[in-house]
Amino acid sequence: MKIAFVGKGGSGKTTLSSLFIRSLAADGTPVVAIDADINQHLGAALGLTEAEAAALPAMGAHLPLIKDYVRGSNPRIASAEAMIKTTPPGRGSRLLRVVEDNPVYDACARRVALDDGEIRLMATGPFTEADLGVACYHSKVGAVELCLNHLVDGPDEYVVVDMTAGSDSFASGLFTRFDMTFLVAEPTRKGVSVYRQYKQYARDFGVALKVVGNKVQDETDLEFLREEVGDDLLVTLTHSNWVRAMEKGRPAPFGQLEPANRAALDTVKAAALRSYEHRDWPRYTRQMVHFHLKNAESWGNAKTGADLASQVDPAFVLSETAAVPQPG
Repeated sequence: MKIAFVGKGGSGKTTLSSLFIRSLAADGTPVVAIDADINQHLGAALGLTEAEAAALPAMGAHLPLIKDYVRGSNPRIASAEAMIKTTPPGRGSRLLRVVEDNPVYDACARRVALDDGEIRLMATGPFTEADLGVACYHSKVGAVELCLNHLVDGPDEYVVVDMTAGSDSFASGLFTRFDMTFLVAEPTRKGVSVYRQYKQYARDFGVALKVVGNKVQDETDLEFLREEVGDDLLVTLTHSNWVRAMEKGRPAPFGQLEPANRAALDTVKAAALRSYEHRDWPRYTRQMVHFHLKNAESWGNAKTGADLASQVDPAFVLSETAAVPQPG
């Protein structure tokens, strides 16, 4: 199951992402967590020291390895250099699974021990001074998009992505890669403005969207969110002493998280499970192809000197039963 947390900067989406990841790990659920925000804070929210978080390998730096691995023996892809972030899998491609060992995880993921379990953590890498004026952050999340395009997951395993803030996620097809997108919104006009943007953009692509209200202090805050987002409001979280202690670097065991907030996380998980029940693999694959053709025409063909439309395998549909060729 693929889950995204989005919202404006400062809304608490990274905190909510980390709490959700911790709740899954506490239940023994396999999790691959990905920090795709321009401000890389998910590692720290999961308890890493600053040095440990800074030492996480950048997925973008390993893009050639990722391309070479998932390309496999796909006859439609002449070389890894001919692949772009939207290149879809086809017959012969290698697919990634949540619970496995592979060269992509070896290079890009690190295991993080939590109170009641262990997860894999990956990160796009921060936007550096060297990128200024020559690159945009969307080029870094291309590694995430390519991995998700080639990843097969089931209902009892999770990929949780802490997305970049605001509506920047719509700069690529990455926003269609999720079974559920949770928008974290504060009870403010700015908080709900991002919701309106997401609602508008997501409508045409059938993106499942629910709002998680954060920093809700009283009934007036709750009523504000109800009036502004209506039935899309799933649940709210209140002030948390547990979170405040964590932010000070003094985390208590996760089992001590306030019962009301733990129950809110259970509601989030239940909504994700309901959404997964409606996963449409053919539509998922069609959307993948749609954005690939769009990117190929706008810049990919010129960059690679090839007709990238030929990379589309019309007979291939990504699914839980898709075959994975073995290396060699």
